[in-house]
Amino acid sequence: MARLTKIKTRKKGGATEILVLVNHPMETGQRKNKKTKKKIPAHYIQKMVFKIDGKEVADANLGPAVSKNPLVGIRVKGVKKGASVKVTWSDNKGESGKAQTTV
Repeated sequence: MARLTKIKTRKKGGATEILVLVNHPMETGQRKNKKTKKKIPAHYIQKMVFKIDGKEVADANLGPAVSKNPLVGIRVKGVKKGASVKVTWSDNKGESGKAQTTV
């Protein structure tokens, strides 16, 4: 299933802030369906990778404790205007997504 991934950059305090919003259920595997009373299977983002001009600058290991539709942000110093920013993610069910923008 294709999931919407949005990316936004902005200069802040001498650094570039990269914000990524992923439309994802982030299920822990502990909740029950109210109608069927069966557990909802775990479904969460495991890894998110941030690259600037093809060079990996950060990675985040997420898990079931992260809220639905997570907003993940990092700050990177020394990013020049016009730089390409790409973020990719993958989850525990093999789904993945990406977003790309220019600073």
